[in-house]
Amino acid sequence: MKILNKDLKYVGKTFPIHDATQKVRGELVYVSDMKLPNMLYAKLLLSPIAHGLITKLDTSRAKALPGVIGVFTHINTPNKPYSRYRIVPNQEFCTEDERLFTEKVRFAGDRVAAVVATTLEIAKEAVSLIRVDYDVLPVLSTPEEALLDYQTKIHPNGNLIHQFTYELGEKTPIFNENIFVETSTVTQKVHHAALETHVCVADYNSSGKLTIWAACQGAFGVRTIVADLLELSYNKVRVIKMPTGGSFGGRQEAIIEPITAFLAKAVRRPVKLMFNREESIIATMTRPATSTSIRTSVTKGGILVDCKVDSVIDAGAYATSSVDNAFAMSKKTSRLYRIPYYKHHGRIVYTNTPVGGGARGWGAPEIMTALEIHMDAVAKRLMLDPVEFRLKNLVHPYDIDKASHFSLGNAQVIECLKKGAETFGWSNRYKRDPGDGRYRRGIGFACAAHKNGMYGGFPEHSTMTLKMNEDGSFILNTGLHDIGCGTITSMKQIAAEVLDLDPSYITVLEADTDYGPYDFGSYGSRVTYICGACAYEVAKMVKEKLLECASLIMQKPKLSLKAEDGKVLVIGNEQHALSYREIATTAKIMDDTDIVITHTYHGSSNPGVYAVHFAEVEVDTKTGKVSVTDYLAVHDIGKAINPGMVEGQIQGGVQMGIGYALFEEVRVGRDGSILNSSFKNYHVINAPDMPTVKTFLIEQGGDEGPFGAKSVGEIAFVPVAAAVINAVNNALGTALSIMPLTPEKILTALIADQSLEVEIV
Repeated sequence: MKILNKDLKYVGKTFPIHDATQKVRGELVYVSDMKLPNMLYAKLLLSPIAHGLITKLDTSRAKALPGVIGVFTHINTPNKPYSRYRIVPNQEFCTEDERLFTEKVRFAGDRVAAVVATTLEIAKEAVSLIRVDYDVLPVLSTPEEALLDYQTKIHPNGNLIHQFTYELGEKTPIFNENIFVETSTVTQKVHHAALETHVCVADYNSSGKLTIWAACQGAFGVRTIVADLLELSYNKVRVIKMPTGGSFGGRQEAIIEPITAFLAKAVRRPVKLMFNREESIIATMTRPATSTSIRTSVTKGGILVDCKVDSVIDAGAYATSSVDNAFAMSKKTSRLYRIPYYKHHGRIVYTNTPVGGGARGWGAPEIMTALEIHMDAVAKRLMLDPVEFRLKNLVHPYDIDKASHFSLGNAQVIECLKKGAETFGWSNRYKRDPGDGRYRRGIGFACAAHKNGMYGGFPEHSTMTLKMNEDGSFILNTGLHDIGCGTITSMKQIAAEVLDLDPSYITVLEADTDYGPYDFGSYGSRVTYICGACAYEVAKMVKEKLLECASLIMQKPKLSLKAEDGKVLVIGNEQHALSYREIATTAKIMDDTDIVITHTYHGSSNPGVYAVHFAEVEVDTKTGKVSVTDYLAVHDIGKAINPGMVEGQIQGGVQMGIGYALFEEVRVGRDGSILNSSFKNYHVINAPDMPTVKTFLIEQGGDEGPFGAKSVGEIAFVPVAAAVINAVNNALGTALSIMPLTPEKILTALIADQSLEVEIV
């Protein structure tokens, strides 16, 4: 249907993001800029301890402060449990274990109270006047502690949220000469670090209508959670998606929208709630921490026979999306490697730590990091070049995914690896001796697989309405969420290509639950593949209707007409033409016809999307500092709708991934306190420390995305950490696998064995 076409006018060209000028000029209105008439300000009191029962709450001094409109705690608010993760009603694995305010705090940052006041300053002062007494309970700061301590239950049903065993394929004979390799990898909690902190405005008016302005990733999901929690019908709750200052998965779940909506409804006035950076780090959600052990059997010739994985996921204080995230981890390996038998045992555990949740890559970075560190260990054991070993086992185009039973589509991971190895000069550089001096250089790479949408594991569709204005311009009404990565511009290019019209004549509207069609949201690597396909198809339908109208007006058979550059021409007599404006106006006035179509696109495939990243590092063996000195990212993109934005996603993914590998971690003390709750001591990699990142795009189409396009936003992050860590291990001869790979961990390994032949897991 949507095949690669080299003769494209707008697709495959770089256009700037649609609101770039407004952003540069400071004209774009974010939620934090909003100020409604009679608006109030909210401030939360967050728990300073990680685990305990509230035994006494004195809010009298706060209530007495002039300017305070209301003080809310678990005593005077609904006790109804809910799941912030739920997208649609009756969704599976949405544990309802969270409340607006808690009587029992479960992590340092849990919501204890809220003050609504006429100014933010008054709200802050009032919060400081609330007195709380706690009966402190034992803190379980790791999954290991939580699984062993049967006396201390974070939630009534215990600390194990869920466990599962997932098997794929059939066991094959294991011969004595087979080689077994086992590794363990630990990944950490990290903050999403979006520039814009979490913020929400809500208003409940006299007609009983609740309106929420949110920089979210799924307006319809927010609506279902808020409406059901506050017992309002869905037509009484309107959620408007606002410009978003970054997300990276951190706004997938409804974190502050329910509380803001409740406060607005309670005081009957508009309320703004905005987190500062510290609150965003400790009280929203983090990427889940994981520990994963992998044991594989492989023939002496380097063919994988079986793979057994055991993962423990640290969900933090509430379950949110952790079960689905863990399931996703278990279904990634079969998208990358041909393995006859795969078994994955997963356990999801409560701890008294910040809540885990959606994060860029949705489980893929965690499992792919563990898997690709493991595959390097297997290659080393076999004394094979890691490239050679991967090539023996990677999936091929149109293999069937054992997990989903769907085709992997035109999976070009082998091409990515071959092109990347050649471009990076892998063969010669891999043979280079890292030396024994203070500075050691090493290289590494990692392969990665991800998905294109949610088809196969969740309903997957998108609805759009495309209407033609009287002047021949168009408005595409959608439920989309551009979270800063160029979704709106990409949709314009897709529709413009189909309609053969300059993209500036197309306006794309984002999610508004009252006025826009339904869409699940911007996550799951679904936007370009699913929503882009919807834009493609609805544009095709409108184009057909446009030609039908032109046929009536021009008195020519439809088959003799073609649309080109904003006009409809008679084939073979191009001078005989009508502009889109003439057609639209005439159709409305003369033929009483409106050119407008609403279409729902249903996903019917979920091919793999692939990347192979190569890194060179320099390690200072005196300080343990790692510098990434060279980087190449090769991606199977199908077709780049907007190459500039694709490269931007890859550059950003590499930046996040290096931070994930080497620096970033939300550190939790033994007492559950957060040790680095600001950018002063939570370190991301900054521009001066970034290497030049070269990109190479494999564009071979063949799948059902618009013009053959596949996803890039999430997979750009997936292979980075493993590529960097494999490079460090190559430089030092180590088998390090605990993230982040800080100087302290590297020096510990070097000190432990001066021969550097050490293994720390």
